[in-house]
Amino acid sequence: MIALKSRREIDILRENGHLLGEVLDELCAEAGDGRTTAELDRLAERRIRAAGGEPAFPKFAGFPGTINASLNDEIVHGVPSDERTLRTGDVFSIDIGLVRDGFCADMATTIPIGDVPEETRKLLDVGEKSLWKGIEQVRIGNRLSDVSHAVGSFVEEAGFYVVREYVGHGIGRALHEDPQIPNYGPPGRGVRLRPGMVFAIEPMVKTDDLPTRVADDRWTVLTASGGLSVHFEHTVALTEEGLEVLTSKEVRPGARGDR
Repeated sequence: MIALKSRREIDILRENGHLLGEVLDELCAEAGDGRTTAELDRLAERRIRAAGGEPAFPKFAGFPGTINASLNDEIVHGVPSDERTLRTGDVFSIDIGLVRDGFCADMATTIPIGDVPEETRKLLDVGEKSLWKGIEQVRIGNRLSDVSHAVGSFVEEAGFYVVREYVGHGIGRALHEDPQIPNYGPPGRGVRLRPGMVFAIEPMVKTDDLPTRVADDRWTVLTASGGLSVHFEHTVALTEEGLEVLTSKEVRPGARGDR
C-alpha cells in the first residue's frame, strides 16, 4: 500500500532532502585522486549526525557504512574502505540516505575522477538525463509505469542498458516503501499518481545487457562484463501544486526539471 504524506510530512521530507543534498555536494567536492572511500564515508556520517540526523543505510538495511561507495563496474552497495582509493579516470557513484525527525531522504550521483574518455562522459550524461526523464513523468493522473518507461526508453535509445534487478521505491518513514519503481517497461500501467506520493527515483545505467552479480562481500553489485555503470537518484514529492524535487534546492515546486 502506498502511504500518502501530509503537507507537514512533506515539509520534513523537504528539510531532510535539502540537508542530504548539501552533504552530497560536499562529498563530491572532496572526492578526488588519492582520497579513500572510507574517508568520504566518515565525512558523510559526521555531517549527517551534526545536523541531528542518522545514516539511513545502517539503520534500515544493516549496511556497513553511511554511503554506498561504488567504483567503475560496481553498480551499487559498494562498501567504503580505507583500501579503496580514488584514481584519475575512475567513475565514482555515491548513494546516501539519512533519517531525521522520523523521515528519510535518499539520493545518489555519479562523478568522474579527473579526465575520463568521451564514451564514459556519454554514459554519465545519459544516466543523469534518464533520471530527469523519469522525474518529468511524476504528474497528477499519470501512471506509475510512465516513470519507468521514460527512463528505460531514453537509455535504450542512447545505446545503453538499465539495471533490472534493482529499482526505485516509495520513501517516507521507512527508507524503502511501496511502490517499487522499475526503470523499464511499457507506459500506462500501475497506480495513478496523486498528491501525497513521495518516491525515490533511481536509474542505474550500464554498458552491458547481462545479469548483475554480487561480490564476495555479499553487498557490492557489479556488472557481469566488467563494464562501467552509473547511478543517479532524487527523492521527489507530488503535491497539489505539482512536482517537487525534495533533494534539490534548484528545482521549484511544479518545475519539470529539464536538463
